[in-house]
Amino acid sequence: MNEAVRAGEMLPVGVLLAGGQSRRMFDGTPGGGDKGLLALDARPMLTHVADSLRPQVGALVINANGDPERFRAFGLDVVPDTLDGFVGPLAGVLAGMRWAAAHAPSASDIVTVSTDAPFLPGDLVARLIAARKGAPAGERIAMARSGGHLHPVIGLWPVDLADDLQAALTNGVRKVLAWTDRHGTLGVDFPSRLLAGEEVDPFFNANTPEELAEARRLVAAGLRH
Repeated sequence: MNEAVRAGEMLPVGVLLAGGQSRRMFDGTPGGGDKGLLALDARPMLTHVADSLRPQVGALVINANGDPERFRAFGLDVVPDTLDGFVGPLAGVLAGMRWAAAHAPSASDIVTVSTDAPFLPGDLVARLIAARKGAPAGERIAMARSGGHLHPVIGLWPVDLADDLQAALTNGVRKVLAWTDRHGTLGVDFPSRLLAGEEVDPFFNANTPEELAEARRLVAAGLRH
């Protein structure tokens, strides 16, 4: 077991979800590229996301399919989906759960984030954990919410739901909320972040070329202040 796991055995495992096909970023071409590897302030966008999440978790992995060598520079385990085909973000959640159970058994949860969300709050994990502790027992999956909108791929997931999730995926469930609502979806509100004098959604995601350009503008403006 690596030092990161030993140093934070009771913290969740962080899972950087990079297993999508990025159709909207790459002109509708399935698997046209990795959004997280696109440059943002001369660094891959994935670096921004990883740097935000790393201090908040006990271990950090990348969920991605295909050749893992393209992520070698990040020095993180690359965990592919355990189900064949691109079946959506729940497959990445399941892969993260399975990795945590095998490599960080003291971690009862994983925290997932998308790799196109470069402005994640530094208290993401702490707020998700605190909200679930104060919620009714039936609300087991804490999900980030901003501006009244849930972010289904940014959340805290109990590892012991892995078998149930695998069964659901095998039976054709693909929509995140269709599964999480069975186990109690808890929306956790986060305020806007102030960046270069502008209020920015902390879960702003660069999902298209236009959104990536906006993220670059915000980062550049922040560097100038």
